Amino acid sequence: MVTEIAIGQIIQDFSVLMIIASAMAFISYKLKQPLVIGYIIAGIIIGPHTPPFSLVLNLDVLNLFAEMGIILLLFIVGMEFPIEKLRKIGKKALTIALSEALGTFSIGFSVSFFILHFSLFDSAFVALAISVTSTVIIMKVLEELDIIKEESSYIVLGVAIMEDIIIISMLAVLQSVSTSSGELSIIDILISISITLAFIFGVLLLGSKTIPKIINFIGKFHQHEVLLLVVLGLAFGLSFLSYQIGISVATGAFFAGVLIAESKVHAVTRILATPIRDMFGALFFVSVGALMDMKLLVIFIIPAVILVIVSIAAKFLTVFLSAKSQRFSSVTSMKAAFGLSSSGGELALVVAKGGVDTGLTSAFLLPMIGAMTIITTFISPYMIKLGWKVPDKVFSKNKEEKGEEDEEGGGGEKDKNSNK
Repeated sequence: MVTEIAIGQIIQDFSVLMIIASAMAFISYKLKQPLVIGYIIAGIIIGPHTPPFSLVLNLDVLNLFAEMGIILLLFIVGMEFPIEKLRKIGKKALTIALSEALGTFSIGFSVSFFILHFSLFDSAFVALAISVTSTVIIMKVLEELDIIKEESSYIVLGVAIMEDIIIISMLAVLQSVSTSSGELSIIDILISISITLAFIFGVLLLGSKTIPKIINFIGKFHQHEVLLLVVLGLAFGLSFLSYQIGISVATGAFFAGVLIAESKVHAVTRILATPIRDMFGALFFVSVGALMDMKLLVIFIIPAVILVIVSIAAKFLTVFLSAKSQRFSSVTSMKAAFGLSSSGGELALVVAKGGVDTGLTSAFLLPMIGAMTIITTFISPYMIKLGWKVPDKVFSKNKEEKGEEDEEGGGGEKDKNSNK
């Protein structure tokens, strides 16, 4: 009887979740806004923190959906980044990505801890969340504006790709440290970094020699059902392994996708897995929205706005300076800075959920980062549009003024020579 009741609750929760999510997704589509915003709002509507009562009966089901959504989201993202593609991106993109991620993290942590007086772990997870740049959102906006083939766009996408890997690795370290002890110590940090790096390099080194061959072998039989089960088994298997050693399930899922991308049938596997990703991705965003207690946001709306401003300023500054240090032009550097400065996206919510899972962060963290994600996702297209107009106008104007000065200077020389 208890089992029947539990199954009935799960089916009811699932049906409510999907119906509200589909309605809000359609509204977002009609308003030409990213679907993620509609999903988060759908979650807030059905969640237990929204009066008059919760439309969801079992919060554990929401958490389960969220975890599965994280695994499938990061798995598909990883499939976009084969090892060869990562090599081609180059040292310049890696340098800019490291500068942006570490610079924004340091600035965000300092503001959160010393100015806003958040706790140590709240500050760390908030700083990591505001360091995120959504590759998916940026790519979509660049395609819509038909500027994806420009040099600045290649830099933006390359940096965003490298930053995803850096942020996922930092999340793995942070979660490992958080779960191993309640205090941050140098020894714990070094151990966590060593475990994370050993896992990543072990998976890439050993996995790249075996997994693609296995996937290619399965692909020869043209049995899509079997192929899909194998790749999903790999995704959940590596996620479980990463969970067992104390790092984020997102890390295992992401690098499972990277290994699949090395196979010859990766395009087929991506097509097969994408609908499942879309469903569980929607469930993840809705679940995160449902777990948000928006009443707490009223208290922390000012810090949220401050952190959005800090995030944009820190990203813009670090990207512009690091791009200039790599000898890119001022126009290209500024476009890249605008393009990477505002987007938070889905990975920021993964980071926030990761902080909640440790049990060491405050209740306000998830709704605050959720609100910040909605804000940055909304303004991201406008920031990119602005970023592609302002540099051309500013630097073309400077060139014109410089040209006029040169002409005046040249004319003066000619007058002097004629006088002579």
